[in-house]
Amino acid sequence: MATAKAVIQKENIQAKLIMVFILSLSLSGLADLVAELVPSLEIGPIELSISTFWFVPLSLAILFNNWWVALAAPIGEIIFSDLILGEFGGLSEFQEVALVSVALFIAGWLVRDPKNRRDLIIAGLLAYLISELPAAFIDMLTVWIGVEEFEAVEGLPQSVFAVEMMDFIFEYIVTGVIFGLLPMLWLVPRLHGKLEPLMGLRPRSAEDRQTADNAGRVAVYFVVGFVLAIAITLAAANGFNLVEWEPEFLDSIGEWFRWVAIGAAVVVAGLVFLLRSRDNTSK
Repeated sequence: MATAKAVIQKENIQAKLIMVFILSLSLSGLADLVAELVPSLEIGPIELSISTFWFVPLSLAILFNNWWVALAAPIGEIIFSDLILGEFGGLSEFQEVALVSVALFIAGWLVRDPKNRRDLIIAGLLAYLISELPAAFIDMLTVWIGVEEFEAVEGLPQSVFAVEMMDFIFEYIVTGVIFGLLPMLWLVPRLHGKLEPLMGLRPRSAEDRQTADNAGRVAVYFVVGFVLAIAITLAAANGFNLVEWEPEFLDSIGEWFRWVAIGAAVVVAGLVFLLRSRDNTSK
């Protein structure tokens, strides 16, 4: 009897985590789509732009501290920002999946208490660093070993390193700090204890730190994610690729089709909240 009850309880938790996964998927995709509407500024080879409203997946990863929530963020971008808009680049897209999901999981793991500002600042500063700095080194690696070409800046022999690092610094400040850490510091303490019960889950507390994932194991997660990202990038650069999705008919439709993807993400997120709200009301 006790075993059957435990199985039912486990299935119930898994069902709730699936709903949280879908919520993270849709909201992260929405954050990418809206960020793409903000115009970028180019200064020489450096492009100043908002890659995404990073605080959205970062806040969700900290509040729920779950692998599925972390994994949903980059997959949400692929579904809503790439596939629907016909901009899916194939295997190379999964480099970001490997790095971003690991970075978000580590951010959630670092936070002992979602209302502790010190924990939030450390997690916020490290999360974007973990997701983007390895990506910059991987881009440089593909150029140095000759699998990709790079147009050097005249008079600057170290242009590969210089441009990548400058691009990373600007990206870190704009996306990682201004549109990541700062809004997250305001949002997480206010959502903590409110969003989790809505999704049928108990809010985190300082006593809930996962003992199974110690520092050594989390370091292994990072190494595995980094190595996987390198393997994916090199495979894609050498011609081993998945099917690319870039239909020509979308070019004739125009930019307004982006609002279809935004609407789809909003509808999916709204359905998750509606279903969870009805489920909570029926209890």
